Amino acid sequence: MAKHTLSVLVENKPGVLARVAGLFSRRGFNIDSLAVGETEHPEVSRITVVVNAEDQPLEQVTKQLNKLVNVLKIVELEPAVSVQRELLLVKVRADRPLRSQVLETVALFRARVVDVAPDALTIEATGTAEKLDALLRDLEPYGIKEMVQSGLVAIGRGSRAITASPALRVAA
Repeated sequence: MAKHTLSVLVENKPGVLARVAGLFSRRGFNIDSLAVGETEHPEVSRITVVVNAEDQPLEQVTKQLNKLVNVLKIVELEPAVSVQRELLLVKVRADRPLRSQVLETVALFRARVVDVAPDALTIEATGTAEKLDALLRDLEPYGIKEMVQSGLVAIGRGSRAITASPALRVAA
């Protein structure tokens, strides 16, 4: 099995996300990551789905997705031709004696501190899953109090935009 990142453009309407996720579920796919948000066109949302699947069953799901009324376009984004990122917020134990060491780690990963408490720091980092995993491994000895990680978001490299197609004009 291989990881596949699908960018699915859909009409921004209630229930569309549930129908798209349900289609994967009914076919027995586990979704590794799911992120959704509006595009530059408020009537269109982009759903980024990461699944582990063989090519053939994934192709069947893609065909079924294309049949859904509110699905406008589906593109598979290969890592080599796209920019892929995740967001991590992590609260780390960092009392006065340890704070400088934690701050060195934050700087090393080009992350930033977004909240300071007397005994903790909240750190924001963006990057690939591998980078964020490495950051977490380095912060683990200090004590991770809490964390949250977004799903993967991805966009194709270059000047072409998948939302620029004339076929994406959605009737209001």
